[in-house]
Amino acid sequence: MKGIVFNEFFGLVDETFGPNMTETIIVDADLPNEGGYTGVGHYDASEMQSLVGHLSARTEVPVRDLLLAFGKYLLKSFSRNHANYFQSCSDIFQFAQAIEHQIHVDVLKLYPDAELPRLAPTLESETRLSLLYRSSRHMADLAEGLLLGAIEHYGDTVDLERTDLPDEDGDQVARFTLRRR
Repeated sequence: MKGIVFNEFFGLVDETFGPNMTETIIVDADLPNEGGYTGVGHYDASEMQSLVGHLSARTEVPVRDLLLAFGKYLLKSFSRNHANYFQSCSDIFQFAQAIEHQIHVDVLKLYPDAELPRLAPTLESETRLSLLYRSSRHMADLAEGLLLGAIEHYGDTVDLERTDLPDEDGDQVARFTLRRR
């Protein structure tokens, strides 16, 4: 997982719970780098899971809720820092279809060692799109938060439904279905 993701997480914790909480969960997690993440560095996803777990224990907010909130927060950051991707799409359906075949391709050009989830889109109709999520990092909650943030970003009247599927070869698998109202 890229260091930028950790740094954004610390930004969310600072804003929501205060800088003291950020320091507390870094100490609690006993991280190998003591919470020092470079934006382009690559770090084990288990460190993020540990940080989120410790934040949940300290705040009594469920891990799922924290990851959903982080996904929305991260989407806002992405939309500010990578506005061209968001401006090139007119709605959540276009954006969701661009993730795997445009955005992730460009990310891998810049960071060949990035471990990205796979999101296979299927446009089922003008009002229904599904995304099949697969990842060894088991962070479908974060992906769901990112999608919810994108729906908000575009102001679409779209419902998001998640169906958890059986793991495959150690990967978490989930289907996200977006339906226009």
